[in-house]
Amino acid sequence: MSQSPKMSTPDRLPAEPATATTTVASFEVHCTRFLDQHGTAVAPLPAFARDAANLVALYRTMVLTRVFDTKAIALQRTGKLGTYASTLGEEAVATAVGAAMQPDDVLLPAYRSIAAQFQRGVRMSEVLLYWGGDERGNDFAECRQDFPMCIPVGSHTAHTVGVAYAMKLRRQPRVAVCMLGDGGTSKGDFYESINAAGVWRVPAVFVVNNNRWAISVPLSQQTAAQTIAQKAIAAGIPGEQCDGNDVIAVRHCIDQALARARRGDGPTLIEALTYRLSDHTTADDASRYRKQEELEAQRQLDPVTRLRAYLTRAGAWRDSDEQALLADCAQRVEQAVREYQSIEPLAPETMFDNLYETLPAALVAQREQVLSRKK
Repeated sequence: MSQSPKMSTPDRLPAEPATATTTVASFEVHCTRFLDQHGTAVAPLPAFARDAANLVALYRTMVLTRVFDTKAIALQRTGKLGTYASTLGEEAVATAVGAAMQPDDVLLPAYRSIAAQFQRGVRMSEVLLYWGGDERGNDFAECRQDFPMCIPVGSHTAHTVGVAYAMKLRRQPRVAVCMLGDGGTSKGDFYESINAAGVWRVPAVFVVNNNRWAISVPLSQQTAAQTIAQKAIAAGIPGEQCDGNDVIAVRHCIDQALARARRGDGPTLIEALTYRLSDHTTADDASRYRKQEELEAQRQLDPVTRLRAYLTRAGAWRDSDEQALLADCAQRVEQAVREYQSIEPLAPETMFDNLYETLPAALVAQREQVLSRKK
């Protein structure tokens, strides 16, 4: 009987072919902050913020927005307004955007951008008209180049690229500014848009209002990315983060991004870290999915309180100034409400007027049904 050959095991396995790993790219994300939660400066302020008048103007806009917001919720609760999206706690982001933009820039807002819209000439009565269900609220008397509030999440990022590309083709020193929430950055529209913006080097600024919630979905369940700002890396464009409750920091970052775009250096993505102190809309109850302890902790970072503390400490704001401002804001908001309520509603059949050049038969029948009920 033949024996099988004996197999020997070597003491050492053959060495693997040598490989080399080389770092071909590295990235960093910076966060900008000038005021801490107590309103104390933690870094030298940028030039615009050294003039107290500029900061007072920002503060006035934030307070007006908050007074308006409170009234809008009251109107909705009493059946005088439709579903409304509160801006409570997020006023600094949109205020900074509106203050930084030039009049001939183009704003493409989301539904928490009213502080920017107010500064650009949109009337409070127009905003109320829109949330009251009347599309005439989007037919602005001023700033007619600006887009209406975008309700479909993230879809206006693509519009932004188109607007900015037109500016580039015309060699205009203008910028398209898109405002969206953190949930919008989880949409395909967003990724495609920043990719195209980067390739074409269009003059656009994407401002992400990261309020940590996409309705009831927390940021941790939206993305595995450590920051939203780093999503810009894949598009080959700068991505910056700032404290969205520090209006000075937001304004500074937007100023830099706008200047970069006007120089022809392309788009920027800015992530503003803030928090939604309200329900998602008046149709939501955030207590079902958000802990009260978390909400109370975030209230301590309130952007309005923070700036007021800084101005007071600097001797640029007094209690008498606060009382006068609140009275003025209340008067202006009440006047806007009167204007809104004085507008005659459109006839029901007008809902069909701007859908098609020629209405399909099914909609013709529906329109006739609406008309028959008026008789």
